[in-house]
Amino acid sequence: MRKKFIAIIMAAAMTCFCLAGCGGSDTSDDAAKSDATKVTFVLDWTPNTNHTGVYVAQELGYFDEAGIDVEIVQPPDDGAEAMVASGKAQFGVSFQDYLVPAFAGEEKTMPITAVAAILQHNLSGIMSAKSKGIESPKDLEGHSYATWELPIEQAILKQCVEADGGNFDSVEMIPETIDDEVSALKADQVDAIWVYYGWAGINAEVKDFDINYFAFKDIDEAFDYYSPVIIANDEFLQEDPDTAKAFIEAVSKGYEYAIENPEEAADILIKANPEIDADLVKASQKYLADQYQADASQWGVIDADRWNAFYQFINDKELAEAEIPEDIGFTNDYLPQAK
Repeated sequence: MRKKFIAIIMAAAMTCFCLAGCGGSDTSDDAAKSDATKVTFVLDWTPNTNHTGVYVAQELGYFDEAGIDVEIVQPPDDGAEAMVASGKAQFGVSFQDYLVPAFAGEEKTMPITAVAAILQHNLSGIMSAKSKGIESPKDLEGHSYATWELPIEQAILKQCVEADGGNFDSVEMIPETIDDEVSALKADQVDAIWVYYGWAGINAEVKDFDINYFAFKDIDEAFDYYSPVIIANDEFLQEDPDTAKAFIEAVSKGYEYAIENPEEAADILIKANPEIDADLVKASQKYLADQYQADASQWGVIDADRWNAFYQFINDKELAEAEIPEDIGFTNDYLPQAK
């Protein structure tokens, strides 16, 4: 709006010749923008390094090159999944464990599909202050844990503790939502917290706080599920597959850039979100550069066996209202040269 206002003031002061020249340029720019397909991308939480590739694609013009005008928005109270399912956003960020209610039963209960893995492996696990001596799941016995009181969350933790020979009933469950894990552990608010290592674990390193950490995927292969993923609205995928592919290709380029240029990618994320901790972003970005694609053939690929293995755990433990069928809820078809 500011740009347009300045253009109007200049036009009023110019000769007819200049007016015609400037007016033609502005019209051309406006036409290019109006021709771009508008896409809304909803985050799962506040901006962080899980989202870097999208911000890179926006800053470096990958979306512009694809003819897409992308708006990045914060999630509503009922989550990114509901916003994407309703069609108010075409794409968003979610997690395979969050998507259980959407895929339980013979037919989807929400019209959404995971179209790309942001991280190739699950980096979530349990973090604790090193002084607590919690080196493995069994060591949680007699210690407090901050729980979201979610059945799937607690079932995963229970499986890990018992697989390690521990007694899950002896873990003190403290209902608590913690935003700053390091501060909570330093203050002895709780002894152990479920974290995403690429952010909270790296934050402990940045703040020089000694921790113990174990990853769920190292305890049980079923827990190497996809966390996070990019989801899309099914109707949008069916009605405009070309735009969907163009969007994912631009995002792929964004994450590939972040893999090759973590420092520059961190600067882009910070520029777009100056309120976030720059030191944490830079350290996290350096760590995630090796995690976005990891051992996959390309960024974004979702392995069917790993996807199905987690939902088989959900079925075996009867954690969904109905069984989740195999191969439901994901596709690699929108990735560049998907195999």
